[in-house]
Amino acid sequence: MRRAGQGLLALVVLGAAAAPWLAPNPPDRTFPAALYAPPTPVRLRHAGLRAPFIYPQRVVSALERRFEEDATRPVPLQWFRDGRLVTVPDAGGGPLLLLGADSLGRDTFSRLLYGARTSLVLAAASTLLALLVGALIGGIAGYAGGVADETLSRLTDFVLVLPAMYVALALRAVMPLVLPPATVFALLTAIFALLGWPVVARGVRAIVASEREREYVVAGRALGATPSRLLARYLLPAAGGYLAVQATLLLPAFILAEATLSYVGLGFPATVPTWGTMLQEAANVSLLGGAPWVLAPAAAIFVVVLAVNLVVQGTGRAPVQLEP
Repeated sequence: MRRAGQGLLALVVLGAAAAPWLAPNPPDRTFPAALYAPPTPVRLRHAGLRAPFIYPQRVVSALERRFEEDATRPVPLQWFRDGRLVTVPDAGGGPLLLLGADSLGRDTFSRLLYGARTSLVLAAASTLLALLVGALIGGIAGYAGGVADETLSRLTDFVLVLPAMYVALALRAVMPLVLPPATVFALLTAIFALLGWPVVARGVRAIVASEREREYVVAGRALGATPSRLLARYLLPAAGGYLAVQATLLLPAFILAEATLSYVGLGFPATVPTWGTMLQEAANVSLLGGAPWVLAPAAAIFVVVLAVNLVVQGTGRAPVQLEP
């Protein structure tokens, strides 16, 4: 099961990294005649044509969101053109929509791949920052003891008792709603790290406090090693396993947090493809109206959370908690 989880995570990361090559269309390109168009089936045979091709889709009823294929005009797929794995010519009557289109006629599959880049990088950056801050504070508290330990421990407890999601919503809500994407990225990274470091600090503090009187630490102190060297060289590496597990717990939690903030309009602007902004757009669609493909980002989030749970369970640790 652990290998299955690692394989799923690797597949998601590779898809995000190769988004410009795998995406059949630019993520911001709109196709006015393809609003809520269904996925384009790839076919193999047509009157002697045996290469992969598609039939162009045409609107039968815009109100009912009904499309039909034009079986008289097969459009061959183009491979390795314009820096893309597969696409169709602009004049061929496409487009190629592997997961259908959204309300503006944008390719859902392409936006899903590009959205993975933003969502995963944000979650990874927030996780790394939370680990660094938590390890530093927990290490200092565990090694110093006394007043420093008491002060940092009370600070950690104060942040831990706060309802994380409500705090994230409140912190983001007090900021200007309209911000550049880079500013939103930095802001969300800081908010998520602020809410994630206390759990890391508590565990690291306990490990360092139990290790600081071990023989190898006492020997290093007797040889004149400074506290910073003891922490960096011996004590914090002793918490490496704990930090690795916390990373697997925080990563999917931050993905869910970004999706939640973007869903309520406090995350990235709608022009930036992320899994959260895509779900915000999908909220206005009735699934009974025949557009279930707009929930593709929800399926992607589920896959990531499932993969992380499989990895963590393979190590014998607790499963992922879904709160940030």
